[in-house]
Amino acid sequence: MTNEEIQIRLYEMADKKFQEFSSALIPGCTNMIGVRIPNLRLLAKEIVKGDWRGYLEEAGEDTFEELMLQGIVIGGSKCGIEEKISLAEKFIPKIRDWSVNDVFCSCFKCAGKNQERVFEFLMPYVTSEHEFEQRVVAVMLMDYFLTEEYIHQVLQVLNELKHEGYYTKMGIAWATATAYAKFPRETYVYLTEWNTLDDFTFNKAIQKMTESYRVPQEDKEMLRRLKRK
Repeated sequence: MTNEEIQIRLYEMADKKFQEFSSALIPGCTNMIGVRIPNLRLLAKEIVKGDWRGYLEEAGEDTFEELMLQGIVIGGSKCGIEEKISLAEKFIPKIRDWSVNDVFCSCFKCAGKNQERVFEFLMPYVTSEHEFEQRVVAVMLMDYFLTEEYIHQVLQVLNELKHEGYYTKMGIAWATATAYAKFPRETYVYLTEWNTLDDFTFNKAIQKMTESYRVPQEDKEMLRRLKRK
C-alpha cells in the first residue's frame, strides 16, 4: 500500500464521535481523525504482511493515526532485534503524546525475549531532556522488566528519571505502582528507605497503588500513611 492509499483507508475508518471523545483525553492533540486502536492494529497487520520497510521509509505523520500506525508496525515487524532497535531509535523522538507512547511500548514485545539488549538500549534515554523519551523508559520497564531478575534495576532506573514533564512523572508513578503490585516487599523498601522521587510523583504512585485491584486492602491502609503532606 502506498502512503496515499493508507491515508484513504484511515479516513474511511474515521469516527467523528470517537475523535471528539479521544482528542479531549490527549492535551494538544489537534490532528486526530478518529480511528479506533483495534482498527489501526488490523491495518498494521496488513502492512506487516507486505513491504513494511518501504512503508516505514515513506510513512506520513500528518495525523495522530499515521504516527500511531508507525509505532504498531514497528512492534509487529518481522526482523532481528538490532533492526528492531534501529527502527525504535528513529521512532521514539517523534512521540508527542502519552497515547502513542504507551501503545508503541505495548507493541514492542521483542523486549520480553531480548531483555538484556533492550534494557541496554533504553539506558541512554534515562537522562534525556525530552519528556516522552523518559516516559518510554518508564513504560517499557513496567511492561517487560518487572521480573525477579530485573526488579531492583527497574526501581533504580525509575528513581533516576528526573524530567519535570507531567507525563514522565505519571509514567514513573504508574510503573512504581505496578512494581508494588508484583513485588510489594522490594518496592516497599524502595518507597520507605531510599527513593528520591519528588513529592508529586511519590504521592501519585501511592494513589495508584491504593486504587489498584491488585493491591490487598490491608496494604492500602499502610500505603496511605506513607503519603507526603
